[in-house]
Amino acid sequence: MGHLYFVRHGETVWNVENKICGATDIALTDRGHEQAIATGEELVRQGVHIDKILYSPLIRAAETARHISEITGVPRQAEPRLTEQCFGKWESTPRDGADFREAKKQFVERHEGGESMLHLAQRIYNLLDDVCADTDTVYLLVAHNGIARVVHSYFYEMTNEEYAGFGIKNCEIRRYDF
Repeated sequence: MGHLYFVRHGETVWNVENKICGATDIALTDRGHEQAIATGEELVRQGVHIDKILYSPLIRAAETARHISEITGVPRQAEPRLTEQCFGKWESTPRDGADFREAKKQFVERHEGGESMLHLAQRIYNLLDDVCADTDTVYLLVAHNGIARVVHSYFYEMTNEEYAGFGIKNCEIRRYDF
């Protein structure tokens, strides 16, 4: 039986301001860098074995992966399929807005210039199929909250409401067995 780990990137200014980042390339705050360093240290402290880090090329995930890699010594590689969903017209708007909460339940809608949940799920599920087929390698995926939602749905049954409401904290570590 194999497994993988998932970590959401560290804090960004837009996280602090409660704005939707999506595919907009937003940098980490100083606290976000500290969280990423602490995550690398925690992985070492727990003795977690990881062979390879795959990360979203967006700077907030790339910097998080860099810190973790430097501390753990695990090699890292950018994986474009881990890029956060493009939320189109919703990017930079309040993440707790009622309209956006409803829009997240519309899996086919592209959000006026964005990417649909179905397209997002396709690329993440394809990546997970590849990762899970490589049972000799333990991966750490460093990405985004929207990606965490899809990863979780790959491994667990979820209702539409559970899916739309799912989220993890900045630099939270999750393990998934397959």
